[in-house]
Amino acid sequence: MALDCRLTKWLIDGMANTEDPLSITFAALADPTRRAILTRLARGEATVGELGEPFEMSAPAISKHLRVLEGAGLIAREVDARWRICRLRPEPMHDAHDWLEAYRRHWEGNLDRLVEFVERTHRAKAAKPARSAPRAPRKKP
Repeated sequence: MALDCRLTKWLIDGMANTEDPLSITFAALADPTRRAILTRLARGEATVGELGEPFEMSAPAISKHLRVLEGAGLIAREVDARWRICRLRPEPMHDAHDWLEAYRRHWEGNLDRLVEFVERTHRAKAAKPARSAPRAPRKKP
């Protein structure tokens, strides 16, 4: 728990000073609670209270997670009368997706080449005539 609090503080305080939006996005996505909050917001906007319901943590802890997500640009929060409404802002995730997509294509290409190599090797072995086992010398009677 202490590590999570230090990490959250670092994300809120330290990552706000970085100029690399992709690092901020991935740091915010590193926590399963924050990913669950984003999953919920993908279905539509929600109040802070609604977002905190599934978790066994205090309201201030949920607020810290929301600050990290907001600092990363992944959510927007607004006040409507006495409700604090959150909604998803998917733009930073599009950038993360684009970055990951390049690596997906790279690894799929490598896997395709590996499959081709294995199939070619298998065909070459199947095409070779089988060698007969060496005969044992005959014993003289």
